[in-house]
Amino acid sequence: MSAHKSSTTFKLSTGASIPAVGLGTWQSSQSEVYDAVLAALKTGYRHIDTAYAYLNEEAVGKAIKDSGIPREEIFVTTKLASIQQLDPVSALNDSLKRLDLDYVDLYLIHWPVALNPNNKSHPLIPTLPNGDRDVLHDFDFIDSYKVLQELAQQGKTKAIGVSNFSIKNLTRLLEHPSTKIKPVVNQVELHPYLPQNELLEFTKKHDILLEAYSPLGSTNSPLLTDETIVKIAENHNVSPATILISWAVWRGTVVLPKSVTPSRIESNFLIVDLTSEEGKQLDNIHKEKGIKRLINPSWNNIDVFAED
Repeated sequence: MSAHKSSTTFKLSTGASIPAVGLGTWQSSQSEVYDAVLAALKTGYRHIDTAYAYLNEEAVGKAIKDSGIPREEIFVTTKLASIQQLDPVSALNDSLKRLDLDYVDLYLIHWPVALNPNNKSHPLIPTLPNGDRDVLHDFDFIDSYKVLQELAQQGKTKAIGVSNFSIKNLTRLLEHPSTKIKPVVNQVELHPYLPQNELLEFTKKHDILLEAYSPLGSTNSPLLTDETIVKIAENHNVSPATILISWAVWRGTVVLPKSVTPSRIESNFLIVDLTSEEGKQLDNIHKEKGIKRLINPSWNNIDVFAED
């Protein structure tokens, strides 16, 4: 069967629908992202993922408005940055102002670590004199999540979730007495070199949807030339990128390919129906190639992905 535009949606635990393929906007400047979001919405995307830390919310919001597509038809996600964790109320209000929206569909804690907002060495990632990130080691992300729950009840966000959370951190959050609204998603790096099978199994068990960022790898990614991926792509007469996006949907995860090139934005919205055999071949790539995590910033002696 040939490639077709993605129409797959998944159900969140709130009952809301989320389009399986969304536009990622990390590392897209304000000028680039405006055109990218317009191109994506014109192509048929109805899911846009941004964050305060991407410094492009304003242009994302303007493109949403200028697209002419009714607000309720577009699923919009933004995120609470580490520098904002002490004051999620102001953070979301400011994001809504920049986006020029009354609400977002999903608000995520971007990382399970807080940075010191009183250190003015950098607006997003303040550092200590030795160059380490100025992490608030005694601050608990549970406290930020308590406030996110209040924001959800106020309707400023329709749903809440997390990003870059390990099974260990998710378990802490789910088991904490203050958690009355469980996270609907966990957005993490996911691709065949980092399939995160245990995390996927854990989140499915707890009715939390996993979302894939960097699904194509990074610049000059080895994924796009991997022989297994290339061979499956040739069988379907599509690009390796289409196979990677299709695999993410096949295994029941939301996928957020990022591009600012209109032709690529268009092709990233195409998926093919993989056979279970092809899906399993992609599942097994990491067994030969090893696990490769591409996004792993240093958090001053905190390993956010550790499970022990």
